Amino acid sequence: MGTRLQGRVAVITGGCNGIGLATAKKFLDEGAKVVVGDANAEAGAAIAEELGVTFVAVDVTDTDQVEALFRTAFDTHGSVDIAFNNVEVSSLEDESILTTGLDTWRDVHEASLTSVYLCCRAALRYMLEHKHGSIINAASIVAVMGSATSQISYAAAAGGVLSMSRELGVQFARDGIRVNALCHGPVSTPLSQELVDSDPQTAERRLERIPMGRFAEPQEIANAVLFLASDESSFITASQFLVDGGISGAYVTPV
Repeated sequence: MGTRLQGRVAVITGGCNGIGLATAKKFLDEGAKVVVGDANAEAGAAIAEELGVTFVAVDVTDTDQVEALFRTAFDTHGSVDIAFNNVEVSSLEDESILTTGLDTWRDVHEASLTSVYLCCRAALRYMLEHKHGSIINAASIVAVMGSATSQISYAAAAGGVLSMSRELGVQFARDGIRVNALCHGPVSTPLSQELVDSDPQTAERRLERIPMGRFAEPQEIANAVLFLASDESSFITASQFLVDGGISGAYVTPV
């Protein structure tokens, strides 16, 4: 057990699998009190029992439900110190701008960008009371560079998360609140496995662009989230924090 987050209250959305679940476990190991928000109530109940976290079923695109999530964290533990806004939704119908329909565009933006806006707003109201806090917004590497295979909606949403994180990081810096965008590369999650199973050629094209030659493990991304949540990153805000296996630094990848 560590103490890097001892006594702090963390809210994690998308916390029932992948990066979110790995981060919840990491935060618990470092002494945090964790509140998990996720749309999957059945999985959430199981995780709450297994890990001893507080679980709230939430649609992160719904203002009232998001407000209720953060209010539960405050009412239960007396504070909101960390928010990891981790809901990112991709779609197999999200491709070229020439073929992606407006409904897909809207659905991806609601889930991946509007949700972050709502969660940031809710978290900030509590953090401002204590003049302290760290917000980490999942943004993906496509926020800073073009995708190997076009995902116009997802890329635009990730860019919006990055820009919003910069704006908030600057606006609230002197209030003791840090806001950073975590721009991660491809991660081995159930969602990425769905892509591999449904479209192996697209998955292989993405893999070829990673200098390290593999997808990240959720625990590796969770390590980065822990750093940004902790006081070890106390002079880092309004940043794009890259955890991408070298993708953004590569002109070509090794064969």
